Amino acid sequence: MNWIILIIAGLFEVAFAFCLGKVKETTGSISTFWFIGFLVCLFMSMGLLVKATQTLPIGTAYAVWTGIGAVGTVLVGIFVFNEPATFWRLFFITTLIASIVGLKAVS
Repeated sequence: MNWIILIIAGLFEVAFAFCLGKVKETTGSISTFWFIGFLVCLFMSMGLLVKATQTLPIGTAYAVWTGIGAVGTVLVGIFVFNEPATFWRLFFITTLIASIVGLKAVS
């Protein structure tokens, strides 16, 4: 169950990065809305990470959490914010995913 909580925490990390990107693109009250979304996602992500680390090893949980956030944020950047999808970006994201799977396999 705590692995599921950790995955959800990682998805909230992606969501708060997405909200930061939207804050950058918008102004006024819309920007404030996205900033509030950022704060909500930040607190949810951190709270779920704390919950997951009560039974999972902190080193593994933190690495998986940041890995999910990094991979998800790069993919959001590519698909939502039209960032470049170069060979090397995709290559290193793939190696990051392999590392996350490896950590899960040995934990």
